[in-house]
Amino acid sequence: MSPTLICDAVEWQDLKGNVEEIKRMHLRDLLADVERCKSMMVEYDGIILDYSRQCADQETMEKLFKLAEAAHLREKINRMYNGEHINSTEDRSVLHIALRAARDSVIRSDGRNVVPDVWHVIEKINDFSERVRSGSWVGATGKPLKDVIAVGIGGSFLGPLFVHTALQTDPQAAEFAKGRQLRFLANVDPVDVARSITGLNPETTLVVVVSKTFTTAETMLNARTLRELISDALGRQAIAKHMVAVSTNLKLVEQFGIDPNNAFAFWDWVGGRYSVCSAVGVLPLSLQYGFPIIEKFLNGARSIDDHFYSTSFDKNIPVLLGLLSVWNVSFHGFPARAILPYSQALEKFAPHIQQVSMESNGKGVSIDGIPLPFETGEIDFGEPGTNGQHSFYQLIHQGRVIPCDFIGVVKSQRPVYLKGEIVSNHDELMSNFFAQPDALAYGKSPEQLQSENVASHLIPHKLLAIYEHRIAVEGFIWGINSFDQWGVELGKSLASQVRKQLNLSRKSEKPIEGFNFSTTTLLSRYLQVDSGLPPDSSTTVLPKI
Repeated sequence: MSPTLICDAVEWQDLKGNVEEIKRMHLRDLLADVERCKSMMVEYDGIILDYSRQCADQETMEKLFKLAEAAHLREKINRMYNGEHINSTEDRSVLHIALRAARDSVIRSDGRNVVPDVWHVIEKINDFSERVRSGSWVGATGKPLKDVIAVGIGGSFLGPLFVHTALQTDPQAAEFAKGRQLRFLANVDPVDVARSITGLNPETTLVVVVSKTFTTAETMLNARTLRELISDALGRQAIAKHMVAVSTNLKLVEQFGIDPNNAFAFWDWVGGRYSVCSAVGVLPLSLQYGFPIIEKFLNGARSIDDHFYSTSFDKNIPVLLGLLSVWNVSFHGFPARAILPYSQALEKFAPHIQQVSMESNGKGVSIDGIPLPFETGEIDFGEPGTNGQHSFYQLIHQGRVIPCDFIGVVKSQRPVYLKGEIVSNHDELMSNFFAQPDALAYGKSPEQLQSENVASHLIPHKLLAIYEHRIAVEGFIWGINSFDQWGVELGKSLASQVRKQLNLSRKSEKPIEGFNFSTTTLLSRYLQVDSGLPPDSSTTVLPKI
């Protein structure tokens, strides 16, 4: 029998009918349904997911859950956690969850519990990183190794860089990293080499070469380049003190000149883009921040692993996000997704997700090799707010339909307040976070624009096209005005309303008024968290330099 595609299922066809109904609705009408909005908020371990601004209703979600059943989603999750070879083309388990499992967990691959192997490497990283950080492991000339260059590409670079960037401004992590530097070398372009070594002293530099097979062309050329730089400055014998490896190929590690005892293992059941919780990320990050800091990161990942495995689909954040992506791509036909973190610390999140998502799902054939008759995968891109607002939001407001992930953080890593300002710097940032989703969802009707005395020929320019699905755009492709930005102005107006509300609530404890259920709920939760600033707004608070 030929394998059956999911698009042949009755549940898929039901959703194709539902999407036509949803296309006839406007999000401002969907958001007016408070019960619908309540049903589209989920919370777990400090994370709130609000998907009420998706072009979907409760019936859509029920049909998506039935689609998950038809696709045997629960069974496939269980098979992954049980170590079955769900990576059938490479005949491998998929067990990145084991990288952050509790010490007493049992997770098997080919009948073997891999958790003890994982913890053996973790303990080795903890011991080595502490020796380097404490100065008991020194370089060839006896100087402490305070500068680290991690050499790797793809998943050996993007994930660790994201975590490093996020931790740099965390007060506790920054304290642990004092006097140390962590740099990354990925591109084979010699300019990247020059940037990674600028200002570093070979006597105080440790190089971490990350390559599972120790044959990745770009990585090994960069590794040889740094080996020559170290050898030229300190002699060939210095390599053993100044270079370590994350690899499974101990023979090539030794031939390279690195002591195999200084090689940190990972396994073929870890895909490169999922490897940040392995030695690939944990070793360089522990050298910079100390393992106790990185252990918190691993514990957070484990919490989500448990949630994903044990929570019913209607409350399961990863499952909900995944089903909504299927809905947006395969039924609405939206090809892209914008990842918009309103936190500069998360500036490298979108580049990391670009690889995780597009390298994983950027395929046009089924697991059985059958060409798929429907769209899969997403084009991921993003930029921290509010930078993106001054870059590409105009396209999202009025140019193309692009689902957006707005990511907000309730408490700043580095609170700032200037005496006399209406709100703190972080409240200003979050004013935009709360305003932009509503600007995209609501837009302005022709009646509103006419009441504002907008010329009739400009009304179509101010309508948000993001949720208008049947606009005949082809005739306008070459006749648009590429130099206006009407859509962006609405976000600014709504941000002003949020800013005023934050000021009133913080200083006068005024109740939240004038917002929809979703925004009111999120604002309430945001205001419940201690901002890290003194309640007396007559005091200026500046970041430490």
